[in-house]
Amino acid sequence: MQSVIRAAFKRPGAIIFMILIIFGVGLNAWNNIPKQAEPDIDIPISYVSVRYSGISPTDAEKLLVKPLEKQLRSVAGLDKMTSAATEGYASVTLEFLAGEDIDLVLEDVRKAVDDAKPDLPPAADAPKITEISLSLFPILTAAIYGQVPEKLLILAARDLKDKLEAVEGVLEVEIGGDREEMVEVIVDAGAMESYGLNPALVIGLVSANNQLVTAGSIDTGAGRLALKVPGVIETVEDLMKLPIKVGDGNTIHFEDIARVRRAYVDADNRSRVNGQSSLVLDVKKRVGANLIEVAEATRAMIDAEVATMSGDVEVNYLLDKSKNVRSTLGDLGNNVTAAVLIVMIVVVASLGLRNAALVALAIPGSFLIGIAFLYNMGITLNIVVLFSLILVAGMLVDGVIVTIEYADRRIAQSVDRATAYREGAVRMAWPIIASTVTTLMVFLPLLFWPGIVGSFMKFLPITVICVLSASLLMALIFIPVLGGMFGKKVTAGGAAHHSAPRAYRWILKRAIQYPMLVVLFIAGFMVLSFGSYFSAGLGVSFFPDVEPEQAAIQVLARGDLAADERDDLLKQAETRVLDVKGVSANYAKLGSGDNAPRDSIGSIRTVFDDWQQRDKVNVLMEEMRQRLDGVVGIKVNIQKEQPGPGGASPIHIEIFDDDLEQAAKTTNSVVNLMNTIGGFIDIKDTRPLPGIEWTIKFDRDEASRHGVSIGALGNMVKLLTEGVSISDYRPDDIDDELDIKLRFPSEQRNLDHLEEIRIPTASGDYVPLSVFAKLIPQPKGGDIERKNGKRFYSIDADVKEELLPAKQVELLQTALLENKDIPISSSIVFGGESEDIE
Repeated sequence: MQSVIRAAFKRPGAIIFMILIIFGVGLNAWNNIPKQAEPDIDIPISYVSVRYSGISPTDAEKLLVKPLEKQLRSVAGLDKMTSAATEGYASVTLEFLAGEDIDLVLEDVRKAVDDAKPDLPPAADAPKITEISLSLFPILTAAIYGQVPEKLLILAARDLKDKLEAVEGVLEVEIGGDREEMVEVIVDAGAMESYGLNPALVIGLVSANNQLVTAGSIDTGAGRLALKVPGVIETVEDLMKLPIKVGDGNTIHFEDIARVRRAYVDADNRSRVNGQSSLVLDVKKRVGANLIEVAEATRAMIDAEVATMSGDVEVNYLLDKSKNVRSTLGDLGNNVTAAVLIVMIVVVASLGLRNAALVALAIPGSFLIGIAFLYNMGITLNIVVLFSLILVAGMLVDGVIVTIEYADRRIAQSVDRATAYREGAVRMAWPIIASTVTTLMVFLPLLFWPGIVGSFMKFLPITVICVLSASLLMALIFIPVLGGMFGKKVTAGGAAHHSAPRAYRWILKRAIQYPMLVVLFIAGFMVLSFGSYFSAGLGVSFFPDVEPEQAAIQVLARGDLAADERDDLLKQAETRVLDVKGVSANYAKLGSGDNAPRDSIGSIRTVFDDWQQRDKVNVLMEEMRQRLDGVVGIKVNIQKEQPGPGGASPIHIEIFDDDLEQAAKTTNSVVNLMNTIGGFIDIKDTRPLPGIEWTIKFDRDEASRHGVSIGALGNMVKLLTEGVSISDYRPDDIDDELDIKLRFPSEQRNLDHLEEIRIPTASGDYVPLSVFAKLIPQPKGGDIERKNGKRFYSIDADVKEELLPAKQVELLQTALLENKDIPISSSIVFGGESEDIE
């Protein structure tokens, strides 16, 4: 190290040129490094999903989940496998061990899914494999709403989506609340019977007459003639003119027995912003794109397009991650500026203005070198990196001050400044290196933090190592060389005497005289510190409780409610919280989302004002709870946005038992214990809700005598529900294909009409459903969850403001050990924040 320092002093011009180059490279890196909210990390989670319209949760488990689990459990590196079976849908979530190569793992998952495909029902959609990635989360969420017709709002949102996806850096834009279109063929049951039409025959006729025919061409010898056979339905009118039966010289067309129209699929995903119908645009950026630039460009385009829209259309930004990045960048700039000023003020008093300027230069110099390192390593300037830069700002001048102080003393002893700074760098090199390495050793273990949290937080030690290493270069080479050229000059008067404060000198003298007492005092103070903390029972928290920007209100109601009934209850809850002071927007959405309770009918996302302009979030949430207490027929769970990379719920409990009924009883016992202990709030579990589902019990012998198949029965029942898909066509005004669905009129789509429905037989007659089938009410089974091939129920909860989740879990675990109602067969596993802490 000494030879490097001496070589640097022999070539001061080259060192100055190198400093200018480094500063230029650092500034270029600062301007070009991608700025974003979260780090780009590989999340070792993927999930496989399959849709099968109309399938029950029990059948979805048997026909969809189990075949997938059978193949997926053999994937190398698999840690956990969690499955869910709901109405019309099944999914398998795969969590892999930390350190697995995600690309190789996904290839194994694709092979396993391909092996499972032959075992899946032919009518099910193709399995979809999704990799969990932070780039798939939106950086900007904009809600457009207003007093305009729904169709106009949808068309405007789709047009805006196409324009936003053309913006540089935008990966894709999703429209929340968009309505899927279809061609609806409404036919009366009596009309079908009077014409002797079988739904299966109609389906076959439409499919056979809606096909692309590649007729080819004829080579006549004198030329080549292309032949075309138009066979694709291109308009609704083409469908209405389609013949469906010919007899006695008459041709029956669709227009004779049915009404054909373009319509929206029945909506269960209605959404509103501040009480008005809305659509939500979720903007996702490409990996490596600059978040601030993408957010600014998309906001500018959205504002410009909304300004040109007809009617009273408004836009409200529910999420903008660039705000946090800008705020943190501002904090970093303020910290650097404050550090430079404070260092100069303190150092000027003892070392003079020139030395103070040299010390102050070390801070931006170390930052720029560190940023250049990060940029060339492919690391983005994210929240964790910015926090690390703020954290390390105060550590960058220690080595420089030591070097300059030594040089200042040598200058006071009439040594020329070049020699003084060279001696200072050489003499203090190893103490400064040892001090810096000691500091780095504190952060080094964080590089080996396992799991998703470790992948998220590893950028803290990487940033600290880069910047502190840069501070070594500043302290031992760059600043000493500059000091040798521009530092404090030799002054007459001999050695300077820097007198320490009298009190400090007295304490130091006594400490040196009695070293054992000092050691005992330090040891006693450490024991007292730790003892005081643990005796206070403050507990452990995975992530500090900070003021969030949003909260989620889950609206719960039991019973088999229709969409309009659920929407009415959601509107009542929404109205109660619209005018809460400190809330800038309320985004209400009908339907239960991911991780929602079983009895959830909808949710309200509450966006708060800036924390400086409102009360604390806990105060606002308590006001919301009080307002919502008066709404009859609903319960609410209010959960604030969880900070950091941890789990979704502070407390998560899973109950396993071979006997599912016993698992439900154990779940009930745990919930009762939580209520008895107190301190738990917003408790929700996944036990099936009380309700009724109707089963059509099919007598196969009687049906066989009448020539009725289960397929014919299924088609007639579907005509009463979501309709039977008979074909599809692609209109000119949109990019997507539209399903053509055959269904009964809305007034005939009810349970009473189901009992009266007549099923076509093989002979062409119609037989009442009651002849060979019965409607039997049964308890509703509900959705099914599985983990590593076993069914389980789960409980999620939060705790009151003054309590810690880890402490509450400890109390609950103690109570469970003392409780005799919990059988040995039930296994209880705790997750959530307690798992993250461990």
